Amino acid sequence: MHIHFWGSRGSLPASVNAEQIREKVFQAIRISHGRTFLTDEAIRVFIDTELPFAVRGTYGTNTPCMEIGTQQEYILCDAGTGLRDFGNAFLHSAGGADPAVFHLFISHPHWDHIQGFPFFIPAYRPGNVVHIYSGHADIEEALLGQQSAPYFPVPFKALGAKILFHVLEAGQTMEIASFSVSAVPQNHPGDSFSYCFNRDGKKIVYATDAEHGPNAQEEGYPFVDFIRGADMLIFDAQYSLADAIGPKETWGHSSNLLGVELAVRGGVKHLCLFHSEPTRDDDGMDRFLMETRDYLEIHDPDSPLTIDLAYDGLRIDL
Repeated sequence: MHIHFWGSRGSLPASVNAEQIREKVFQAIRISHGRTFLTDEAIRVFIDTELPFAVRGTYGTNTPCMEIGTQQEYILCDAGTGLRDFGNAFLHSAGGADPAVFHLFISHPHWDHIQGFPFFIPAYRPGNVVHIYSGHADIEEALLGQQSAPYFPVPFKALGAKILFHVLEAGQTMEIASFSVSAVPQNHPGDSFSYCFNRDGKKIVYATDAEHGPNAQEEGYPFVDFIRGADMLIFDAQYSLADAIGPKETWGHSSNLLGVELAVRGGVKHLCLFHSEPTRDDDGMDRFLMETRDYLEIHDPDSPLTIDLAYDGLRIDL
């Protein structure tokens, strides 16, 4: 089992322009100054081992889509623009020509979480089955609406796959694709739902688009029990603490530092910051991750918690 992030930005896709790429090239050449590379492999080793991630790569541009990879049916969380990349990768995989079953869990129907669905090519192929789950009773209306005129030229009825909608009840546990899945509502404009996936002794919590207010500090805060003992917590950390309790309070998102505190209280093994601020560049993302890890050292220096920051293409094995 593994986690694969196909999209990890929040609110809207992040841009990468020519000036930013030029700066990455400049930094790489500057760091390599005075070195001699006798082979292409030596260049690759240098890139992989000596260049900072913000220079050799990027945290990406796609809006939310995460895959829980197994050897069976496909489990996906949210249908942001990352869903397009997942669909294309599936079509080019060994089983891409065969009928497949997809289970797509939507946290909420804000546009950054559904805008990739019209570009999900497997949904256009007869023989495929796409199950769509949400705590929102109007999720079918939202997906049909964004593919109606004048917003999109291809109507939802043009999809060739069998599309099935399922409305989940908060607190209900369902058996889906060999996982025990439960959902709880979160504090976000229009509500959002967090999903917990359990299978073979592994627990994964996908908890994006949630604002945890002052009551998060109280004993018995329900979210702590929901994430307790999770092997992986994917957590909405779009804001710094200063933004979360300042000008962007009530906007429906959380901070990296609160994510650390909640993960420690819940005994989470691995915290992955998610739904990243689209205006934060790669250098800023690197600093954001470093500051989060530094805070853990201050908050609980003996904690075994591992912290990562999601980027498009990140794969974490469980």
